[in-house]
Amino acid sequence: MPRISLVDAAKVAVKAHLRQGDIAIDATLGNGYDTLFLAEAVGPTGHVFGFDVQRQALASSYQKLLARDLQRRVTLFLSSHAELLEVLPERVLGKVAAVMFNLGYLPGGDKTLITRTDSTLKALAAACRLLAKSGIITVLAYPGHAGGDDETERLAEWMRRLDPDQFKTELVLSRVDKPGAPRLFILRKLADLL
Repeated sequence: MPRISLVDAAKVAVKAHLRQGDIAIDATLGNGYDTLFLAEAVGPTGHVFGFDVQRQALASSYQKLLARDLQRRVTLFLSSHAELLEVLPERVLGKVAAVMFNLGYLPGGDKTLITRTDSTLKALAAACRLLAKSGIITVLAYPGHAGGDDETERLAEWMRRLDPDQFKTELVLSRVDKPGAPRLFILRKLADLL
């Protein structure tokens, strides 16, 4: 059986958890591919909230949504994922079915603008609070760029400290066996934290 990419593996894992009408978050819009995937998966009665600090990421994401007439299913924020709890409406607390993170830099953008360890860990803690029981978080990490090694290492450490009674964690490695190869972290919520 051929191996799938980590991006596709994240989508497969999330798709298994999402239902029509669910709420999902794309914590790092990038070029909008995960946002588009989530908007299709939640259906016309669901909603997606997307975050990025770069206008280029919001514009790219919006254009993809517009091309498929899915823009009404998504609310985009020009904001750091670290501000999830401050920005999102209180009514979604404990009701989010899936959160996707794709760390690093914007492909085709400024490679000096990268996700930062502290804001990523703050965003993950917030995502855990926002997540519904049996919800899922996927984090695609890239240790092979400046800042990415530390972010990936600290993310792995943070995951190891999660309460196994509340979260099931999984690490999926790239088919490329190199220290700088991408990694997919998957968290599944087992108990309600609220």
